[in-house]
Amino acid sequence: MPPESTPGASARSPRERQRSYLRAILALDTVILILAVLGGYFARFGGDQARGSDIPYVIVGPGLVLAWLVTLKALRCYDHRVLGYGADEYRRVTSASLRLAGGIAITGYIADVGVSRGFLGISFAVGTVALVVARFAARKHLHRARARGEGWARRVMVVGDTAHVLELVHTLRREPYAGYQVVGACIPDALLAPVPQRLGDVPVLGSFRAIVDAATAINADTVAVTACTELTATRLRRLGWQLEGTGIDLVLAPALTDVAGPRIHTQPVAGLPLIHVEAPEFRGARKLVKGFVDRALAFTALFVALPLLAVIALAIKFDSRGPVIFRQVRVGRGGREFGVFKFRTMVVNADALLAELTAKNETDGLMFKIRHDPRVTRVGRLLRKWSLDELPQLANVLLGQMSLVGPRPPLPSEVARYDGDVARRLLVKPGMTGLWQVSGRSDLSWEDGIRLDLYYVENWSLAADLTILWKTFGAVVRTRGAY
Repeated sequence: MPPESTPGASARSPRERQRSYLRAILALDTVILILAVLGGYFARFGGDQARGSDIPYVIVGPGLVLAWLVTLKALRCYDHRVLGYGADEYRRVTSASLRLAGGIAITGYIADVGVSRGFLGISFAVGTVALVVARFAARKHLHRARARGEGWARRVMVVGDTAHVLELVHTLRREPYAGYQVVGACIPDALLAPVPQRLGDVPVLGSFRAIVDAATAINADTVAVTACTELTATRLRRLGWQLEGTGIDLVLAPALTDVAGPRIHTQPVAGLPLIHVEAPEFRGARKLVKGFVDRALAFTALFVALPLLAVIALAIKFDSRGPVIFRQVRVGRGGREFGVFKFRTMVVNADALLAELTAKNETDGLMFKIRHDPRVTRVGRLLRKWSLDELPQLANVLLGQMSLVGPRPPLPSEVARYDGDVARRLLVKPGMTGLWQVSGRSDLSWEDGIRLDLYYVENWSLAADLTILWKTFGAVVRTRGAY
């Protein structure tokens, strides 16, 4: 991750960048709400002054914008802890807008104020959607700035034993767009040497007795505490007291990772904040709904894509000898084998040539991939570039063998070498697309691909499926990792 101390990034401090980003978000929200209210007025009254009404919309309009901004502020939509990562920012914006709309509707009914319902309905509908879209666009801009080392990011000092510190540093750096930049660490006394240490490229700033001083010295705004036997509940409570008034946030990083927020619930019991983790859902009503949505979308996509499928089939037939459709044995849910359908992109004797190319494998783990595979035909390269070779898998979705979204369907030879953890990929149907595809496809390492597949298995949801489907279009257009 690019350090904040680089020449191009040191012009402004992280806190100045944070304040600048917050001001930009506030200005963006203000402009959007003004336009939404104006749009609601002109859509309802056609640009003419509201006739037959004694409601002064010249006052109601600005008042609505001001009330909306106050509600966003009151429900902490400008809290720096939720900006830039996770879905909580969008939930808060939507909740604030809906609560204000409900409050105005109830107040108007009780007070018998005749504000146009069409005006309010259009304003709130347009404004709520526009706020969420604008926050999304602003977040993408922030992520790109963070990747360049120019965006607002939290300066984090990690506290814990060596193993857990290194694990947390690796996790935070795996997703730099989240904005957690590790700038130092504190470890137990017993691990300190007489000379300054470094854990990788992270400087060790001292022991647990110097946490607050060390965080202040490096201008950290967050102290992230990992699992460590020496950090008892009493010491953590005292650390929280010591950080009061310093402007430094205290964050606890549990050993449990790759679990999505909806499965985690915190409940105070006997003074302890117990974290309840719900079990993954592999059957039930939501699974039935997912299956129905899969088949409905697959049927629609097949019907719409029929002309394209015919053109691709003709191109394959004229380009090289052999069948148009290639059927390959893959492993699905529960370890059951099935034939996955794909447009043929290789020469007919591709399997026989595999042994000669094994030494050129460019991926780690159990998969075989090379960027310039000589077995791929001319049309095949084009199909792979745009992922068009996978369109026949819509038939597998209709047959219930695959899902639109899920882990990559593995080969039987890969499954034969699975260990206990990797085998959890087989608890759900494989997918035509998934987190692996929208995160880099063949450019991903085996370890990262498995991590993403297991994350999906543990935390799948219909909302996440729709998000992945949307991101798939962007991944296909960028053609990153497609070979």
